Amino acid sequence: MTSPAVRRRRGRVDDHTMKKFLIPLALFLALVAFLAVGLKRDPREIPSPLINKPAPAFSLPTLEGKEPFSPQSLQGQVWMLNVWATWCVACREEHPVLVAFARQNAVPIVGLSYKEIQPQDEANGKLAPEAKLQLARDRSLVWLSRHGNPYALSVMDLDGRVGIDYGVYGVPETYVIDRQGIIRYKRVGVVTPALLSEKILPLIRELEKS
Repeated sequence: MTSPAVRRRRGRVDDHTMKKFLIPLALFLALVAFLAVGLKRDPREIPSPLINKPAPAFSLPTLEGKEPFSPQSLQGQVWMLNVWATWCVACREEHPVLVAFARQNAVPIVGLSYKEIQPQDEANGKLAPEAKLQLARDRSLVWLSRHGNPYALSVMDLDGRVGIDYGVYGVPETYVIDRQGIIRYKRVGVVTPALLSEKILPLIRELEKS
């Protein structure tokens, strides 16, 4: 017959063995759940600390050479900000979608021409600021005349500082901004027809009601 002391020791051993088994199992199940959530999330819809925060203020020269543009001028309207560049390969894929969307006149689309002048453009020497701006304008106007212009206007972020303020990861990127100037949505990467119809347009309609 087993003594009570032996039974107690065996019980403690069994409890310890069970804990050694259950802890790794719990960690494994937590990891599986975390990965499952991550796989369902679109990696191009990167969470941004700017969502539901005021769009950063800026004043930039426009492609058309008119008065500098500031987001403040669109207060009271829902609008989209699209980050693009002529050197951006993915922008060429996205551009026809934006051109078609612009024909619907749903909201104004403002283009943010991002770092149009690249290092190779200054391989033979630094360009003066005005020369750099003019080269960027000329190149961008040719590109838009060839591929279509979906923008109500475009602004020139030559040094990328505004892009930094908006947390730009790459080009293209798109933001939806509400009547109060609050960023409500950010898309990293190409905007597709499905994304427009299933997510962006419903959001715009909802924002226009408020």
